[in-house]
Amino acid sequence: MQQISLFYESNDGEAIIGHEAINNLINKLQAQWPLDFKFELAEPGRSNHDIQQISWRLGVPGQPAVATGMDVAMIADNKIKGLYLLMDAPAN
Repeated sequence: MQQISLFYESNDGEAIIGHEAINNLINKLQAQWPLDFKFELAEPGRSNHDIQQISWRLGVPGQPAVATGMDVAMIADNKIKGLYLLMDAPAN
């Protein structure tokens, strides 16, 4: 069976397909952030059958987050088959 993973970063963009392409995107984004930026879970993750969801915050620990959102993953055969990024609207 062919292993395909899809990552959707936005409604406007194309799907990012394959583990290597997803990893390359993540590495590219992380290289742009200050070294003290960290991802932290905002609350415990949740799952319902083959769907898993985590809420997160990004920024310097102990300071206001520069971004928050959630990832929703579709799981099959114990692997991520689809991953959706939902970012929260910026705080005013």
